[in-house]
Amino acid sequence: MLKQKITDNIKQALKSGDALRLSTLRMLSAAIANKEIELRKKDMGLSDDEIIPVINSELKKRKDAAVEYKKGGREESAKKEESEAAILKGYLPPEMPDEELREIVKKSVAESGAQSQKDFGKTMKLIMPQVKGRADGNKISQMLKEELTS
Repeated sequence: MLKQKITDNIKQALKSGDALRLSTLRMLSAAIANKEIELRKKDMGLSDDEIIPVINSELKKRKDAAVEYKKGGREESAKKEESEAAILKGYLPPEMPDEELREIVKKSVAESGAQSQKDFGKTMKLIMPQVKGRADGNKISQMLKEELTS
């Protein structure tokens, strides 16, 4: 189970003195605990399928923060955020290849009968359950826009 793996890795980081990994995993553990409370599942815990979106959310926060730090000229802070993002990526399933993702996008466009950018949201609703944390939202959005404009 993913939650147990994270807990075990927190213990390992504590023993090895890896401060960055320790703080990143503690933050992730807290985010998972907050999600459990939000979904009223504190007693039974979250399934791996419910934990993956939490990890994706934290990963997106790190990526966005790194971009903002770079804009502000704070390279050291940006590097820290990127390092945390790399740690978080290790807990996600492997990313879907572009070819497979493009096929899902094309099938979803055909299935939804999408004609223009107006149908973007409707089509994204069909795509997202199929990729479930295995593809970056920005990449999906870009592919879908390309498909709708061609």
